[in-house]
Amino acid sequence: MSQSRNDERRVAALDRTGLLSARSDETFLSLVGVAADAFGAPIATISLIDAERQFYFEKVGITVASSERCTSFCTRTIEGDGIAVILDAAQDPHWCDNPMVTGAPYIRFYAGVPLRIDGHAIGTFCLIDTAPRAGFSEGECRRLERYAAIALEMLELRARHANRDSARMRFRHMAETSPDAMIVYDAEGGILHWNGSAERLFGHDAAAALRLGVADLTAGQDDRAPWFDDAPGAIREAEIRLRDGSARAVEVALSRWSEGGETIRGAVLRDTSQRREREAALHALAHRDALTGLANRALMRLRLEAMLAAGPVAVLLVDLDGFKDVNDTVGHAAGDEVLKEAAARLLACLRDSDVVARIGGDEFVVALPGCGDPSAGGDVADRIVAAMAEPFPVQERSVRIGASVGLALAPAQAESIDELLFCADLAVYKAKADGRHRHRLYTPSLRAAVSDRQRFVHEFPRALAQEEFVLHYQPQIRLRDGALVGAEALIRWRHPEHGLLEPPAFLPALLASRHAVAVNDWVLRTACRQAAAWLPRAGPHFRMGVNACATRLHSGEIAGVATAILAETGLAPGSLELEITEAVVLAHEAATTAALHALRARGIGIAFDDFGTGYASLSLLDEVPVTRLKIDRSFVRKMNDTPDVPVIRAILQLAEGFGLDVVAEGIETEDQLRRLRRKGCAEGQGYLFSPPVEPEAFAARFLPETVPAP
Repeated sequence: MSQSRNDERRVAALDRTGLLSARSDETFLSLVGVAADAFGAPIATISLIDAERQFYFEKVGITVASSERCTSFCTRTIEGDGIAVILDAAQDPHWCDNPMVTGAPYIRFYAGVPLRIDGHAIGTFCLIDTAPRAGFSEGECRRLERYAAIALEMLELRARHANRDSARMRFRHMAETSPDAMIVYDAEGGILHWNGSAERLFGHDAAAALRLGVADLTAGQDDRAPWFDDAPGAIREAEIRLRDGSARAVEVALSRWSEGGETIRGAVLRDTSQRREREAALHALAHRDALTGLANRALMRLRLEAMLAAGPVAVLLVDLDGFKDVNDTVGHAAGDEVLKEAAARLLACLRDSDVVARIGGDEFVVALPGCGDPSAGGDVADRIVAAMAEPFPVQERSVRIGASVGLALAPAQAESIDELLFCADLAVYKAKADGRHRHRLYTPSLRAAVSDRQRFVHEFPRALAQEEFVLHYQPQIRLRDGALVGAEALIRWRHPEHGLLEPPAFLPALLASRHAVAVNDWVLRTACRQAAAWLPRAGPHFRMGVNACATRLHSGEIAGVATAILAETGLAPGSLELEITEAVVLAHEAATTAALHALRARGIGIAFDDFGTGYASLSLLDEVPVTRLKIDRSFVRKMNDTPDVPVIRAILQLAEGFGLDVVAEGIETEDQLRRLRRKGCAEGQGYLFSPPVEPEAFAARFLPETVPAP
């Protein structure tokens, strides 16, 4: 039979349905709205196609009532047997010149299912997007076909002028094909029908549901707002009450129609609890310290800003005395226990309105709103000192540390956040200099004192000239097989009087001095030269991680300096990875981002260090050309206390979504290794594999004598 004859019969079948003169209602609008939301498509339609035109029986995302059949994507769909998918119409030779692609609505992605009545394709159920898609899975195809089946059933019932019973059957068929919970109820809220998905969600079987009203399903709300919204088709959030008494967050899409003069309503519910969990984890990632649960530095600054605007504020900077000895003698796990107990003791010393944050390894900030009296602030400081002097129970033993506290007042002594914290910092060093385990109030005379952190400043030129700085290297390991994939270069100072100094002893003062650029350039050059020497034994995929110089980044010079050093040392750009922190990027955001793009354009990797410990890390992933995320050691240590660390799961999901590699820092136990491996973390570093060691020790332990096969 000719194609023309087939089309004539198809159009005749469409005419017999009477659908071209029928009107849609809220149920059809709800269906296409839910489908558009489910697939993230801006446009979804139920279309009817006659001999000349395509009519949009129901639609979301477009306003026109019809379009010419000759340009319609759906015309091709009704000629086929099944679902039609076009991932990018602009790249498809058949569609690239179509006026609906080159002009409004600028179609790039299309997926449509033919709707057949009595064997004839009278129209389509389709999704349209103005952006192309990388794929449309088999599961998505099946889901779209289910929505199309629902639409077809509804069209058939409309064409047959269904009575009240058949209208309820329509929802029954629609509900049973939907993965979402669906409920049909009367004007008084009595449940008439719900599907298997609703049964599984609420925990009530169908028989029990008929004895309930929708008000019985609402958590903590006496009104009927979640079920009787006057705007059917809209999607709103609500909390429902399950059979076991627990609450669950859902999205509710409502519909409404009339049967025999009575108003009947329908609700489609989608469980959003997992999304809420992810959002909560990401919020904690940006605002909370992972180990203690206290506010982090960013959240403390937000709270302090509000307090300063409202009135006087006292700030106490709390530094634990002797905490490093706990880490060195009992271990980092014990140190974490001490920090968590210290956080609990701080909270016990404060009012509900006070705020406490962990801002460093063993540093805490306490803010007392409304307190401008040094005596009142001193009383709180003394309570904290006394609380920290009590023994800490750790691993069936007790350890004693203590605390030094610096107190500063606003607006009496400072008017800005940075100035207030600086004054408290000077007061802490005064407390430590006076013997520790006490508090000191800031006084202007402290500014004249030389900070303990600055005691080495005058020695930096000599240290650089006489090559007292050295690099140690910590291996980065592929977790699935233990293979070496890289190393991180870490600076040490072989001081002629004090021996080998770790970075905390001198690095803050060095980075704040005029010698920072020269030392950073030396570190980069030395690390690149070492990587080039190791590369024949380590293999072509070996990379060297080096902290990026903040000054070079902010000035925009870093790309040129790095390129010159790579050429000088003979190291390929792909074998170098520069590590950045959020603070470095945010300090001069526009200039720094441009410099990072220049580095990435040269093939140099960019690793985001200490990821998750700051405030704007999530937004920065869209702007900074990062290639790798480094999970901060504080999150890895938290795995000692809980079977699941949502922050680690969130970071791995973010990395997968952005196409980034991940390395976990601070791996110390086999259990941490196994759990990170199971979570899909590819790489890691930490004391389980090796502490940072001298280059000779690194080569002897991790580099084979023979060149590895390519």
